[in-house]
Amino acid sequence: MAKRMIPRAALAAALIASSAAAAPAPITMSETETAAPALPPILAARERAETENRILAERLDAIIPAIMRAEGIDLWLLVAREYFEEPVVASMLDAESMHARRRTILIFRDPGEGKPIEQLTVSRYGLAGLFSPAWDPAQQPDQWQAAADIVAARDPARIAVNISDLHQFADGMTVSQYERFTAALPAALRQRIVSGENPAIRWLETRTPAEMALYPSIMRIAHALIGEAFSRKVITPGATTAEQVQWWYRDRLLQLGLDAWFHPSIAIQRQGAKGMIEGAEVIQPGDLLWTDFGITYLRLNTDTQHLAYVLKPGETEAPAGLRQGLANSNKVQDILARHFAVGRSGNQALALARAEAVAAGLAPSIYSHPIGLHGHGAGPSIGFWDNQNADPRGSAPIRANTAWSIELTSYAAVPEWGGQRVDFRTEENAFFDGTTMRYIDGRQTSLTLIPSKP
Repeated sequence: MAKRMIPRAALAAALIASSAAAAPAPITMSETETAAPALPPILAARERAETENRILAERLDAIIPAIMRAEGIDLWLLVAREYFEEPVVASMLDAESMHARRRTILIFRDPGEGKPIEQLTVSRYGLAGLFSPAWDPAQQPDQWQAAADIVAARDPARIAVNISDLHQFADGMTVSQYERFTAALPAALRQRIVSGENPAIRWLETRTPAEMALYPSIMRIAHALIGEAFSRKVITPGATTAEQVQWWYRDRLLQLGLDAWFHPSIAIQRQGAKGMIEGAEVIQPGDLLWTDFGITYLRLNTDTQHLAYVLKPGETEAPAGLRQGLANSNKVQDILARHFAVGRSGNQALALARAEAVAAGLAPSIYSHPIGLHGHGAGPSIGFWDNQNADPRGSAPIRANTAWSIELTSYAAVPEWGGQRVDFRTEENAFFDGTTMRYIDGRQTSLTLIPSKP
């Protein structure tokens, strides 16, 4: 089905005007997490689409010229097939184009001299006015030859295609498509093909001001749902199982029209029991509960781990040893945040943070990652739960204007549990502006308390 093209400037103005009233009530970034927060308003489908399209138009205008010029890329070619979208193309589809149509080829061309970037689509259909259609099948039936002709006419010095052995986000060019494209391309231009790994990662990892204006509200939704899960509304000690809370999350998201990007986790640590207890285990007074929960909304993702304590009859707070365990993990968060620096690799940040935490008498395990358009997002990793040493996936530099899941744990012996070693997992989402790391909607510093009786 063909789509009528809308002039780019008119489109942007319409999107901004229509989304002004639709945007969620502003919640600003805060270092302090609100206890049991209220659920913010959630947009209807059309309002969501208008918001997503506005942000996409702004991202294309702001990020593409910057990363192509920084990486010295003259032309960037992206290819996706219907239901087999590569990550970058999927992130560039407007809200009404839920999938690539047949085969969608996108071309970004920098003409130089500060001129605007050409944004072309070599496909039968335009993309909401964001990309100009550049293929007439009546004139050239072969789509690959049409793409090659466009490239050849512009004679770029460096042609980027998304091929990467290391990063799944930058490896979207399949073998069959690469062979068809290069076969159509003049032989002299084949030598100019380079990996689009860096522009792909930078496009996905960069957060814009418009996205960061929305992110606190998105995080607040996640925090509000965790607050509901860790309450007597959902948990009846002595009756509710861990897996029932997991499925409560899924049902609640269905009610709200939201998506989880992974199946929620609930586990129990209990005095005298080894490790994490999951599944059909009934939650009891005296248990330390852990949850890992993430949503996708307005194309942005959350990833949060919180802890709760089920009060025993007569208790008004958690044992001091459990409270200290969470405080220890907060200290590791602070240490890691101090070691974020533009240009420093994820591996370097990991080594520095671990060394400082261990010297402070803490027992950390750090496994933090970028977040944004994907839950486990593009950009350098900072450790893995099963590898606390340098890793190739952590070799890239930390960049400004990136969002992060500060995910880690620290272990501590709890005196009230007979010196039992307890795992104090925590995960909070934050924004690094190049100088300062700030939590998007605060962080947990106190255990959530669940009464044993109503």
